Amino acid sequence: MDGSDRTPVVVVDDVHVEYKVYASGKAVNPNAKGLRRATRGIRSVHALKGVSFVAYANESIGVIGSNGSGKSTLMRALVGLTPPSAGAVYATSRPNLLGVGAALLPDLSGERNIVLGGLALGFQKSEITALRDQIVEFAELAEFIDLPMRTYSSGMQARLKFAIAASQQHDILIVDEALAVGDKRFQARSEGRIRAIRDNAGTVFLVSHSMTSIRDTCDRVLWLNKGELVMDGPTDEVVSAYLASR
Repeated sequence: MDGSDRTPVVVVDDVHVEYKVYASGKAVNPNAKGLRRATRGIRSVHALKGVSFVAYANESIGVIGSNGSGKSTLMRALVGLTPPSAGAVYATSRPNLLGVGAALLPDLSGERNIVLGGLALGFQKSEITALRDQIVEFAELAEFIDLPMRTYSSGMQARLKFAIAASQQHDILIVDEALAVGDKRFQARSEGRIRAIRDNAGTVFLVSHSMTSIRDTCDRVLWLNKGELVMDGPTDEVVSAYLASR
C-alpha cells in the first residue's frame, strides 16, 4: 500500500526535546531555589533534534539506534510523558506504552497485580475479570498466580507484565524492549500477539536492540542517532544500513 490509501494515526512534527542536567547526571528542576548558584555544573542535553514522521494504521514500526540515541525519549514524547521543547505530536487516540519496567507490587499475588495492572491501563473492573483467564494462560502462570510476585523469577514477572498489557486491542501500542525477556518460545508468542494487534487495525512501535525481533515483527523502521532521525524506510533496508554503520 502507498501512503495515499492509509489512515495517519500519529504525526510527529519537528519534535525537539531539550533538558538541563547537573554534571552529576541529575535533571534540574527549573523552579528550584538557589539555581543560579548551581549553574556552573549544569549542561543542556538535546535528546531529540527535529524528528518528524507520520505513522499509519496497521503499521508495525521498529525503532532502533545505539544507547543514548533518543529512542526512549521519543516514545515518552509519543505517550505524553515527556513534553516536547519544540514541535508537536498528534495522535488519533492515546498511545499505550508497554514496558517491562511497569510497576507491579512484589508483596501482592499475581492475581491482585492483574487487577492493579489492568486498572492502571484504564480497564474497567469487569473487563479485567473477563480477561483474567486469558492473561494467566498467556503468561503460563496458572500454578503460581496466587503467590506473591516477589517469589516470581524475572522471566515470570516479565511474562505477566506483557500478558496484562497485551491482553486487549490497542489503537496505538508502544513496546519498549519487552521481547528481550523470556525464552525463545515466549518471544515468538509475544511477537505473534504484537502482529495480531497490528492486523486488527492497530499501530505498533517496537523499540528493540534485537534486529531479529525487528525483522520478524516490523514492516518499517526508524533509525535514530544522537537525537536525529537518520533513516525511515522498509525494515531490511534500514536494518542493513544500521548494521553496516556499526
